[in-house]
Amino acid sequence: MIRLSTCCLALATALLAASTMVAARGGALVPAPDRDLALPAGYRDWKLVSVAHEAGKNNDIRAILGNDIAVRAFRDGRRPFPDGAVIVRLAWRYQSSPRNDAVFPAPQSFVAGDPTNLQVSVKDSRRYAASGGWGYRQFDAGKPNTDEALTRACFACHSKLEKDDDQVFTAYSH
Repeated sequence: MIRLSTCCLALATALLAASTMVAARGGALVPAPDRDLALPAGYRDWKLVSVAHEAGKNNDIRAILGNDIAVRAFRDGRRPFPDGAVIVRLAWRYQSSPRNDAVFPAPQSFVAGDPTNLQVSVKDSRRYAASGGWGYRQFDAGKPNTDEALTRACFACHSKLEKDDDQVFTAYSH
């Protein structure tokens, strides 16, 4: 009876652990999103790491900011990033600027339009061990996006990067 209870307890524990994981592309398991990951206070005052334009379906322009720990790691080329590094990606619609183009000899100016979302990546190798040490969260209009599939997609894409990149798309722009 004790042996059966121990087996049942072990099975229940394994099932509980597995319930926090979801199958991703290729059958790999990815962790459930961290619902407690918050928008970092004061992130708009952080240093700029780089900018990017994402074409295609997103068609946005992005500013990538980092806290002091992340910026130091970016500048020093330190990989993996140390625990405590936080990277924030702000995105806006990528749109032409008729106002600016009126000054130039040809249409050529593009600017940030309406905001689309903000994404946060937090390095904590213990808390997020199942996702390579990174926790991910997206915010829309300042509120956490509750679509767990969307957050899982963050890890699914970031995990495809080379190990030397520590799952970070952005390179520091000097």
